[in-house]
Amino acid sequence: MAKRKNQKRRSKKYQVNNRQLKAKRMYKDTIFRMLYHNKENLLSLYNAVNGREYTDPEKLQVVTLENAIYMGMKNDLAFIMDMNLYLYEHQSTYNPNIPLRNLFYIADEYQRLVVRKSLYSTVIQKIPTPRFLVFYNGTKEVEDRSEFRLSSAYENPTENPDLELRVTMLNVNDGHSSDLMEHCRTLKEYAQYVARVRKYAAKQDVSLEEAVTRAVDECIEEGILAEFLLKNKTEVIRVSIYEYDKEFEEKKLRKAEYEAGRQDGIEIGRQDGIEIGRQDGIEIGRQDGIEIEKENQQNR
Repeated sequence: MAKRKNQKRRSKKYQVNNRQLKAKRMYKDTIFRMLYHNKENLLSLYNAVNGREYTDPEKLQVVTLENAIYMGMKNDLAFIMDMNLYLYEHQSTYNPNIPLRNLFYIADEYQRLVVRKSLYSTVIQKIPTPRFLVFYNGTKEVEDRSEFRLSSAYENPTENPDLELRVTMLNVNDGHSSDLMEHCRTLKEYAQYVARVRKYAAKQDVSLEEAVTRAVDECIEEGILAEFLLKNKTEVIRVSIYEYDKEFEEKKLRKAEYEAGRQDGIEIGRQDGIEIGRQDGIEIGRQDGIEIEKENQQNR
């Protein structure tokens, strides 16, 4: 009996404040988030990332902040497992600012987890250990595994910063992170689906809706995420179109930013060149004046 009570206490150790802001209806899930909203799929991903073999999805305590929005989309998953708090985030755009965003996110999570505890107690209030992962499937070429650090953003870098936050980024494009893919079927098939959408969307004579619909139909026929796509076909097509449009718009934005920076650089270089030329001209004129004065003195 005592053992059951202890188990019950442990299962309720982290009480979450469920008072949340309502997420606006205009914000959309990503396909990644839709897929791993299913606890069985999420447990499979967790096992693959951590080399575990858990079979009970109920061991996952999902604590995702439903009002956490980035670039118009809900793209995060947060859960507690093995006394660790995992933040999984999907990104289709390379973003080195993820550690700072995760710092804000984890602060909100901890605030909710300790809302019923006194931080002025003489006893340490234990919190789950944070783990940050980004699942990246953008078009920029990156390593299969890389790391971002909050300290990289510090204006005054130090060797041992008082505050550090590390985020591991995993490349989950088709053909990458093969070991991870082999241990998580849903992730592998998700990568195949995304690659199929991009392949058909790149064709000039096909509309985006046609490209996405074709990719969905082919994947169903070939057994790629078949159950998920059949069950959510209409929503998947709608969200995929939105995701691809967002990705395309971000590419245009990056190009515009690059061109603006390039033009600014050219203008600064031009102005610097004019100033350098002016200074050189003054110096040459001064030297010429000195030479002329010397000649005049010699002729006297």
